[in-house]
Amino acid sequence: MILEHAILNVRPDQGPAFEQALKEALPLISATPGFIDLEVRPCLGAEGRYLLLVRWRTLEDHTIGFRGSDRYPPWRAKLHHFYDPPPTVEHYGAAAVSA
Repeated sequence: MILEHAILNVRPDQGPAFEQALKEALPLISATPGFIDLEVRPCLGAEGRYLLLVRWRTLEDHTIGFRGSDRYPPWRAKLHHFYDPPPTVEHYGAAAVSA
């Protein structure tokens, strides 16, 4: 399993609109083969900042299967105008340590 991680900095006063747009966009990503689940959590210490976590079966399920699909452009159109600055997306492998 691969864990996709990004810090999403949403433009001031756009949090509720972003959250609604994300709910509307969820079917676009969840229809991707290899998609496992997604969480978006608001930061308690910084208004407008969110943590995105997406679990994928493989890295290619995200990079090719989703980003290379016809579902990605509408996902991007629904969500990316909220971000300032654009997020950096990183991918992580299996846990090195867990408890």
